[in-house]
Amino acid sequence: MRETLDEFAPDLVHAHDPLVTSTSRWATMHTSAPVVATFHSYFAPDSLAGRLYTVLAPFGTSVWQRIDQRIAVSQAARESVCLRMGDGPIHIVPNGTDVHVFERAVPAKLPKGRTMLFVVRLEPRKGFPIAVRAFARLAQRYGDLQLIVVGEGVEREAVELLPRSLRSRVHLLGRVSDSVLPGYYAAADVFVAPATGSESFGIVLVEAMAAGLPIVASDIDGYREVVRGGREALLVPSGDSVALADAVERLFEHPEEARALREAGRVRARRYDWDAILATLDGIYSEAIGAPRRATVLARA
Repeated sequence: MRETLDEFAPDLVHAHDPLVTSTSRWATMHTSAPVVATFHSYFAPDSLAGRLYTVLAPFGTSVWQRIDQRIAVSQAARESVCLRMGDGPIHIVPNGTDVHVFERAVPAKLPKGRTMLFVVRLEPRKGFPIAVRAFARLAQRYGDLQLIVVGEGVEREAVELLPRSLRSRVHLLGRVSDSVLPGYYAAADVFVAPATGSESFGIVLVEAMAAGLPIVASDIDGYREVVRGGREALLVPSGDSVALADAVERLFEHPEEARALREAGRVRARRYDWDAILATLDGIYSEAIGAPRRATVLARA
């Protein structure tokens, strides 16, 4: 990292989550250029990860003090880092996506019938088993219902909890390319995001909105900043598969409500388009670039 910075001699460094031991941390400490840092993570104070973050935070003080402009991707991310590092000016700049790609996506070919779409890594905090239980409940009423799953991870085994008669209606697609993904959003009927917590943002919610897909999501920090309950999504208690299933059924039975969510979501998604995000970043970069250069903290080896 030292050799790269010395050779490239940047006018500005933009580091992501530099408080953790990473190339971002090393770049922040070694460069003499102004530093912009983005903080992505949210850790609830009472969670195991949150308590560990609180204990280790003092070791990041020297990094924190070297940052000229601080950014958080959401209010939840801002509160998470400020709780440990102290209050200070932090810009809220959400994650961006190529909204137009999802707006114009050609629907992928999916199995016939109603379709629920789940897109994200299959890890514990993303709530895949909750989606599976909700699907099992709904499948008893809707004989044509299919669950489309895009993502890979340890919790794919949750499908094994289903009766054999239902497993064939769960389609585990694994990872798909960025060029293919928008088509699945465009083709599905409802998007479900039953994350259990520790979400600072929800880029999958932005993608679903941009594609015009009605959303049912957990009512958690991070998600509430991306979508508003009853306007762009139906929000349900975290971890409640019955509430998730009931909300999906509500959209199936009330297509006019699903249509209203679709339309509102398309409008909301545009605030997360890269053109809007980059315009904001450009202003922050301009502020940072005027900061004086400093001596590097890490001596040359």
